[in-house]
Amino acid sequence: MNNKMYVEFSSVSENESFARVAVGSFVAQLDPTMDELTEIKTVVSEAVTNAIIHGYNNEPDHLVSISCVIQDGEVDLTIKDDGIGIGDVDEARQPLYTSKPELERSGMGFTIIENFMDSVEVKSTPDKGTTVHMTKQLTFSNMVSK
Repeated sequence: MNNKMYVEFSSVSENESFARVAVGSFVAQLDPTMDELTEIKTVVSEAVTNAIIHGYNNEPDHLVSISCVIQDGEVDLTIKDDGIGIGDVDEARQPLYTSKPELERSGMGFTIIENFMDSVEVKSTPDKGTTVHMTKQLTFSNMVSK
């Protein structure tokens, strides 16, 4: 099955749950395992939360976008913001790193994303934004031929 979706929403924290549900519902057509679906929804939460809190400093007048393509049992997911960007992507990807320690952030967002997805690519430019591109191949036994 080949299918794609795109959604864009305001950078308010309440939209994190919307993003989880939207992507989860879209991916559900592949009949993923509960673990796979939970992992995908978790990475969406992490990436969207990073965009809102770190990319836009919790300012609600911006947009976060998600594109999701499913093809041959693979989920190709991109979450993008046009926020402040990440100065050092390698440093930001280190476990326990956070740019907002005053908010008591755990610094595990990228670590969780990397553990749950097959591939993760982060592109960021200061003052231009961040794009997180991830892929996950779902277990073959769950795929429905269409």
